[in-house]
Amino acid sequence: MNIHEYQAKELFEKFGVPSPKGQVASNAEEAKQIATEMGADQVVVKAQVHAGGRGKGTFKNGFQGGVHLVKSADEAGEIAGKMIGETLVTHQTGEEGKLVSKIMIAEAVDIEKEYYLAILMDRDSRSPVIVASTEGGVNIEDVAEQTPDKIFHEAIHPLAGLQPYEVRKLASRLGFEGDSAKQFAKLLKALFRLFMECDCSMVEINPLVTTPDGQVLALDAKFDFDDNALYRHPDIEELHDPSEEDPREVAAAEFDLNYIGLDGNIACLVNGAGLAMATMDIIKHYGGEPANFLDVGGGATQEQVQNAFKIILGDPNVKAILVNIFGGIMDCDVIAKGIVAACGEVNVNVPLIVRLEGNNVAAGKETLANSGVDIIRGDDLADAAEKAVKAIAA
Repeated sequence: MNIHEYQAKELFEKFGVPSPKGQVASNAEEAKQIATEMGADQVVVKAQVHAGGRGKGTFKNGFQGGVHLVKSADEAGEIAGKMIGETLVTHQTGEEGKLVSKIMIAEAVDIEKEYYLAILMDRDSRSPVIVASTEGGVNIEDVAEQTPDKIFHEAIHPLAGLQPYEVRKLASRLGFEGDSAKQFAKLLKALFRLFMECDCSMVEINPLVTTPDGQVLALDAKFDFDDNALYRHPDIEELHDPSEEDPREVAAAEFDLNYIGLDGNIACLVNGAGLAMATMDIIKHYGGEPANFLDVGGGATQEQVQNAFKIILGDPNVKAILVNIFGGIMDCDVIAKGIVAACGEVNVNVPLIVRLEGNNVAAGKETLANSGVDIIRGDDLADAAEKAVKAIAA
């Protein structure tokens, strides 16, 4: 789960990570009022969407940039009015962009130098890893591609935690000295505590900055939380903004379905994550492109199958549906009845290929055979995938 930058600032404040103050606004008048109350000579107006590259983004109304430095409350309100309710396109959003419903007004600070700092979970070392660079800012992707030696990593033991010598090592590599090194150490310790206690999978600060008066501040923030640990953090789960996610994935979650939309045209409905991955692989093997990952789980109900079909058919790119079920706990006849019921509720106007195997498969196949639904039967996984690819080409 991701959160907005203004929500990240609230977590920074709670854990003692120094950051310029900021408040969220839902309209131009609120933005103007917040800027007035801050009383600063300059404030920053930031579009709030779950995507990077906002500063270089373009709104579909032609307005340039999702991050603006302004010098008056009136200007803050004017800029906010050009952002709120408009769609921002960045290199991370794709051409469809993201609708900006809120903006943040933040205190502006004078920047002496920008850095990059992140903590993430690394699968290889099975531990938190701190990633840092002296080359922070909007071009960090270029740094990673062109001069990767300027980005360094420090793996942290998951049980021992962040040690003083590791903090000193990172401070030295970033060039911090004296009081700045002490401030960086305090910030890093607070950030690591936040990362661990909130079950984050990533916290990214870009940029981390130093100011002419010697402060070390987190200017921007991007969070990603472990979805499987959210039950331990109801306060964080409340920060979830479903409008920032694929509506199909939001709908799937309501029915306890694991769905991820992809760019292909052969929809998959499978029970079990491993089998779903294998199904997508074999579709690719036969020259097709999967439209989604959809795992209905090991004990799906007829209602879940029906809702899975509705979600699948909500994707206009879908040209065929491949159902691949191996019944262990799952009853194949339950799946078959769900398929028939779904076809009765929604207009399945694309080829439907079904492969059933396992628990109560004979009854499932009989249900499908007697249903009157136009179904292409797959004798095994390879046969079903090949028929799905051929059905589209026909």
